[in-house]
Amino acid sequence: MNMFTVLDQAAARFPDRGAVFSGTEQVANWAELRDRARRLGAALRARFGPGARVGVASENRPEIVELMFGIWAAECVFVPLNFKLHPREMADILADCDAATVFASPKLAGGLAGAGVGPVEVLGTDGYAEWFAGEPGAAPDTDPEELAWLFYTSGTTGKSKGAMLSHRNLMAMTVAHLADFDDPDENAALVHGAPMSHGSGLYIPPYVLRGARQVIPASGAFDPGEFLDLCEQHPGAAAFLAPTMVGRLVATGRPRPANLRTVVYGGGPMYVESLKAALDAFGPVFVQLYGQGEAPMTITGLRRADHLDADGGWAPDEVLGSVGHPRSGVQVAVWRPDGTPAEIGEIGEIVCRGDVVMSGYWNNPAASAATLAGGWLHTGDMGSVDARGNLTLRDRSKDVVISGGSNIYPREVEEVLIAHPGVTEAAVIGAPDPEWGEVVVAFVVAGGSAPTPAELDAHLLDRIARFKRPKRYVFLDELPKSSYGKVLKRELRERL
Repeated sequence: MNMFTVLDQAAARFPDRGAVFSGTEQVANWAELRDRARRLGAALRARFGPGARVGVASENRPEIVELMFGIWAAECVFVPLNFKLHPREMADILADCDAATVFASPKLAGGLAGAGVGPVEVLGTDGYAEWFAGEPGAAPDTDPEELAWLFYTSGTTGKSKGAMLSHRNLMAMTVAHLADFDDPDENAALVHGAPMSHGSGLYIPPYVLRGARQVIPASGAFDPGEFLDLCEQHPGAAAFLAPTMVGRLVATGRPRPANLRTVVYGGGPMYVESLKAALDAFGPVFVQLYGQGEAPMTITGLRRADHLDADGGWAPDEVLGSVGHPRSGVQVAVWRPDGTPAEIGEIGEIVCRGDVVMSGYWNNPAASAATLAGGWLHTGDMGSVDARGNLTLRDRSKDVVISGGSNIYPREVEEVLIAHPGVTEAAVIGAPDPEWGEVVVAFVVAGGSAPTPAELDAHLLDRIARFKRPKRYVFLDELPKSSYGKVLKRELRERL
């Protein structure tokens, strides 16, 4: 099967219902969206043939939905680009996958052309409209193992790699979301606050399958007030948001919109104190996911009910601080360096396998072999499992600080720092040291008057072991982040 099928089914069931909205304005119903996708698919297939990689470089726009399904209707490969990348970085990705063409928003098209990318099809122009001028093509009949999406990693640790996601991988992700997290219908909406090139875009298929409308903010960006307004105006609103975005919603001081049903948070650490503040502000609408581009959105998770205790209060900190239990259709384990299973509570590398896991990295057999060794996805994340099967992330294996022979997990220090009333955000890394090998350095964003290093030391020493205390604090106005809210620790290392 081909992922175009989910749109085909929605259009058959709900042809006249609104499918895509820009703010509150309807852009297309389901029958119109299917027709445009089939017309685009026929044009792409005629020009490039099946299997061609087609780039999409844009801030959030309604056209992304028709491009996604049109590319699949052509049996081509969807290659979305992080719109915050430098044009040269985008050009490198397009060259790496030998893209046949790229569709770009007017904001990004000039930069791509300047970086030597060609041809560039500009959204909203007469040239773009010509792609839809021909007759619609037939619904595709595709081997589910065929490539559907090249998900390029953020590049926060080096050159981006293209995770190869098949139609089978994406359908496994779609089914797991509907089985574990949410139950939308034709009276629901997916509000795209986070970038559609990544997590929010990956959630398009499950909501399209159920006939839930796709709502793109008119600004094309994440504005907390605009987002909350849209959740008031559209029924059964759901969204995927990075933890930093959730924090910005809480900071508005506004109550939960009546129509806001589900917020899935992930893509970076949600600290316990921040999560409790969000629960206090909006109630039990939150769902946590842990996943990677290599296993899109689908390794472990916490359901809404998992955030509650037996009496209806918030769950214990050890539950809220975890990333939950394995998702439907996914086997998850924690391994020691020698590949043997870790004991309960013992920290090791998180590995997983299942139909959602990628087939490998595009044009990178060495990285594919290492990451998928033994038939398991080696995530590079460190974690531990408790007696009830909940997984807790400790850190990326590369982020563990080894000081004087002892392992220090940055997230543990960050959790304590963020609990200080004067700290808004914190990120911890290791810096080279001739005596200790590495020492802990904390980058801190203060919420008002900055606490002194001595005050932070006292706060930490009251809660964690002395050897884990940062040897240096660096105060910043903001932490460097990717477009979907992940702290760029590589940039922090470069500052040192």
